[in-house]
Amino acid sequence: MAGARASNAPDYGLDAPGVIRNLCLVGVLGAAIWATATFGLWSGQLNFSIGGIHFNFPLANIAPWPALGCTLMALWMIWDSKVGKARTRERLLDQITWTGSERVLDVGCGRGLMLIGAARRLTTGTAVGIDLWHAEDLSGNRPDATLENAQREGVADRVTVQTADMQTLPFPDGAFDVVVSCSAIHNLSKPDARATAIREIARVLKPGGQAVIDDIRHLREDAAAFTAHGCTARQTGSRVAAMCLAIVTMGSLRPGTLVVRKDAS
Repeated sequence: MAGARASNAPDYGLDAPGVIRNLCLVGVLGAAIWATATFGLWSGQLNFSIGGIHFNFPLANIAPWPALGCTLMALWMIWDSKVGKARTRERLLDQITWTGSERVLDVGCGRGLMLIGAARRLTTGTAVGIDLWHAEDLSGNRPDATLENAQREGVADRVTVQTADMQTLPFPDGAFDVVVSCSAIHNLSKPDARATAIREIARVLKPGGQAVIDDIRHLREDAAAFTAHGCTARQTGSRVAAMCLAIVTMGSLRPGTLVVRKDAS
């Protein structure tokens, strides 16, 4: 019975599988540099000269520390993908005042983490997910995986998915009561593109509608863009934890959550 339950559990994939792979490679390389030097296979020193200046790097002493850091980061990302993000989604969705009749849009739904979590809170409402299904952002990122997860979580009758770009949402103005998005908007590398996506989210929200935007960077820019399009946005979450993660990742990750409401008028 335990095996049957496990096989029917939803699978929301690994976030940024390429990043996890690269972190693991750095960890393995660092361990190999240290181990081969420790067992006397080489000196552990990198020596070279440029323009008569001699350089010496004690790689065997330096390598273990970035290797350890990268390995720990990879393990955390795997844990977060498999366990942590399922817990986080409930905290995020608790930011919304639900009646059960909402029409929900998940922007960049991936394999359905937020989409399905929202659908579980609905009774007569429906949830739509859109994505471009890039595998580099999420392992196994494809529509049938999302629908399979919806089936496994018992909400297939409330969920639909379609291929669409967040910069040109194929929905009329004011079509949704709630919009959610998790770790998606930052994938647009240009500020203008992110601003366009946020303008689209604001457009399809009904007056008085709510949105929860959780992402790993650009939250201040995103909040300003929402304000420019008739919404109020406040950032939630632990500022201390966000600051620590920013320090550990040298500014690469600056996570946060925006809770947004579109002006009623």
